[in-house]
Amino acid sequence: MIDTLRRLGVFLLLALLQGLVLNRIQLFGCATPLLYVYFVVMFPRSYPRWAILLWSFFLGLTVDMFSNTPGVAAASMTLIAFLQPYLIELFLPREPEANQKASAKSLGVWRFASLAAILVVVYCLVFFALEAFSFSAWVHWLECAGGSALLTMLLLMTIESLRK
Repeated sequence: MIDTLRRLGVFLLLALLQGLVLNRIQLFGCATPLLYVYFVVMFPRSYPRWAILLWSFFLGLTVDMFSNTPGVAAASMTLIAFLQPYLIELFLPREPEANQKASAKSLGVWRFASLAAILVVVYCLVFFALEAFSFSAWVHWLECAGGSALLTMLLLMTIESLRK
């Protein structure tokens, strides 16, 4: 129960932060921090996959409502929520505790950064591909996806370094 309330608090905090502050930031006309991806990275190893998918879909849907991007964030968040349990198995030690979370403290900075970077890059590529729905301006698409992934990783690693 306490875990659900804490997760709901993080959900609301990230949705409001993205909708009210981070969506207004656009570096060089294309790079926007998408910090809410951190929500998917934080799920522990033993968390039910169906619950990860639901939480992520609803966070993406909430961000879509703030951002006026119908279904784009929801689809992208659901995809990385599907990939997260498989990727976390690759980066966690073979016999860790059952409820181990992915964090810089438990995995080490480089392993955590690698896990987060894979999820962030996949998210940004899918998000901007669905948003543009065309590859005619593929250079701009790559600039937006790469810049946003870099900015998101910078924020994500900063927050992770400030956590206990």
